[in-house]
Amino acid sequence: MQATPAAEALFDSKATQTMLDIKSDVTRHRYGDEAHLDTTVKSLGLVLPQKAYPQLQYLEIEQVEGGEVAMTMVFQSLDTPYRLWAEEERVQKYNTFFGPGCWAQVVKVSGEDKLVGIKLTTGAAPPAPTPTPVVETASVVEEAV
Repeated sequence: MQATPAAEALFDSKATQTMLDIKSDVTRHRYGDEAHLDTTVKSLGLVLPQKAYPQLQYLEIEQVEGGEVAMTMVFQSLDTPYRLWAEEERVQKYNTFFGPGCWAQVVKVSGEDKLVGIKLTTGAAPPAPTPTPVVETASVVEEAV
């Protein structure tokens, strides 16, 4: 687990129950159990048929804007491509799966090492960016007379 003492103290006071449960689950060793979060990645549709499960590498806890706390679950995903992790509908599923009280986003940690993170942040999600309207301009073509 990667965290500064200040981030860890904030985590202890602001984390949702789900975030606390995930931290507890992955920081204790359990003999004979499935690898950490295998059932979670399967439930989220992140395991491709006949392919290896993404493997949790570490948790990262950090303080973010507005005094909120974020926890990123970093996976090595050798077979499941980043674009599948980051599909908009799938990210919405993460919000439902891990919520309430936090929102999810996907971060590419390292393309070379195939590391991808699901980042859970406490508080309200920032508003989605409003698409900039496309304004078409008419072009005038002058003809030689």
